[in-house]
Amino acid sequence: MTPDNQSGHRMSTGLPLDYDTLETMRRSHPAWRLLIADHAPLIISFLYRVFVVPNIRGIAQAELTAKLEDELFQLRESRGEDVFSRSASKYLEEWAQDGRGWLRKYYPPGSDEAHFDLTPATEKALTWLESLTQRAFVGTESRLLTVFELLRQIVAGSQTDPQLRIEDLQQRKKEIDVEIKRIQDGEAPLLDETALKDRFQQLATTARELLSDFREVEENFRLLDRTTRERIALWEGAKGGLLESVFGERDTIADSDQGKSFRAFWDF
Repeated sequence: MTPDNQSGHRMSTGLPLDYDTLETMRRSHPAWRLLIADHAPLIISFLYRVFVVPNIRGIAQAELTAKLEDELFQLRESRGEDVFSRSASKYLEEWAQDGRGWLRKYYPPGSDEAHFDLTPATEKALTWLESLTQRAFVGTESRLLTVFELLRQIVAGSQTDPQLRIEDLQQRKKEIDVEIKRIQDGEAPLLDETALKDRFQQLATTARELLSDFREVEENFRLLDRTTRERIALWEGAKGGLLESVFGERDTIADSDQGKSFRAFWDF
């Protein structure tokens, strides 16, 4: 059997989608539970409008409750008073319960007012549903350019021959000099409206995906923090052994692919 990258098959980095895995996900994954929830259209449309469209993070409880009250009022006006019988605060508390996992309720440092944010699972469900809608404009040029630029970085960053790296830099320098000369000669080509729209769409998509990544990384850190606190609370050995265990795990995380990528982002 040939490796995936040689056989033409798409490489997978997630769980295998076999029957048992899907059955477990159907019962326990918050994103799946959200898609089959009784009030899924209400939950998804509201969370999408207040979190995803403006691309923001935490919202104070009072503000989010007021927004949901307005949403419920409009729905009751058009669909009848009995369509959603509970208060906005009750719905928000339910959506943040462990058994739901669609919102994260937390208290920011220095604030005594609860805030809410999307969980990574909810964001995955919203992103998937958004992908089902037909887009009026699908840009491809900017993504193709991004692919070529990433390939260039891979080749340049893995090249061990100094002379070849120098030759590549000299070639790029020549191209830059030619572009400078064209501009000095009055030739300054601009992107047309379609190209600008293409690149802006790619920018907006990447920015939204980056915020989604932040939510997931933050959740991983919270899970690690909770695990460490539980270990400290239940530890029965010497303190030195506990410290060695905790700091050893910290070094393992820092040296992992995710840890290195996040550190590079933070340094940048």
